[in-house]
Amino acid sequence: MLVLRYTQKLLKDMKVAPVAVEEVSTFFSWHVNIMQLRKKYILFVHDASRLCIVLDGIRSGQADKLIEKFRTELKEYLLQEGFKKQLIDQYLLEAGEIIISSTNSKGVLGTMNEITFFNTVDRDFDSLYERNKWLNTMIHKPIDYNKPINVFRESLSSRYS
Repeated sequence: MLVLRYTQKLLKDMKVAPVAVEEVSTFFSWHVNIMQLRKKYILFVHDASRLCIVLDGIRSGQADKLIEKFRTELKEYLLQEGFKKQLIDQYLLEAGEIIISSTNSKGVLGTMNEITFFNTVDRDFDSLYERNKWLNTMIHKPIDYNKPINVFRESLSSRYS
């Protein structure tokens, strides 16, 4: 099972109730929040690697659309980053159904705040892919000052190779 851990703000915006879940590996857990810049974005941060995906085009109350768009955009982003399709497919297959729960890690929330701060810097991107690529090359202390894209790549490769 893949757990999307929505902040209280996002739970209210999407009009969904969180489901209590037993312990889930951080490999299958993502924290999710609203990131308000010039328009509304949704920020996903992978708990174990701090890989982030920024999405747009989601309105209030579109929880099902958000989940489907996340699956699609995650796969597309990883393919553009050079990940093997079979590794991505294996991750999504093992993840299985997606459960919406509430946040449980102050560390990941802190990383989300950092990412939101970096996005407030007046910097224009041609696409969300460019924004995601830039964000995933920033180093973070919780992953021993590594780049999230490299940590996620290593985790995926070691698990499925």
